[in-house]
Amino acid sequence: MLEVVNGKRTEENTKLLVQKTAKRLKNKTPRLITSDEYKPYKKAILRAFGKRHVPPPTGLRGRPRSAFYVPTKDLVYATVHKTRTNGRVTKIDYRTVFGTDAQVRTALDSSPCSRHVNTSFIERQNGTDRNRCSRKIRKSYCFSKDWDVHRAATCLSMYSYNFCWPVRTLRRPDGDRGPCSPAMSAGLTDHVWTIREWATFPVCQY
Repeated sequence: MLEVVNGKRTEENTKLLVQKTAKRLKNKTPRLITSDEYKPYKKAILRAFGKRHVPPPTGLRGRPRSAFYVPTKDLVYATVHKTRTNGRVTKIDYRTVFGTDAQVRTALDSSPCSRHVNTSFIERQNGTDRNRCSRKIRKSYCFSKDWDVHRAATCLSMYSYNFCWPVRTLRRPDGDRGPCSPAMSAGLTDHVWTIREWATFPVCQY
């Protein structure tokens, strides 16, 4: 998990999530970005990973055109499109938003874990998060009554997942088939941390 924003699914929170994710990636554009068809994603992704374009002056009277963002050549973004019949999903395909279909296919062909545009990974992660954090279980009396406490519980769940939770489907960079956490798979550490080790690790290194 690269980033999380607590709160309702709004345009503002979507923008914040994408901006914080771009910062985690040091503004390096991913090979392929996928999502559902929630409209604010397009604008947020374009602003975070696109290029700011300032129209040249025209020499005419009047207010000059405002700057806007355009997609770069390496920005590839596709959305999952679900066709429903009588309320049930009968077909799933994708729509290319930025980039070309050929770029989407090239990115999928080089992926070690998927051959189709999908949102399965984040959906699976959402299910795992609900299992690990009782405050997010649906129809439960354990829900958070305070946003600050909810944010704290989310951080504990998410970041301990990255460092302290061995994921069965992940592999270490060296090919070893031993227990592997997301942080190990990303090359950030060489072992699965205990909760004590993670909770007492100093934030500032001297």
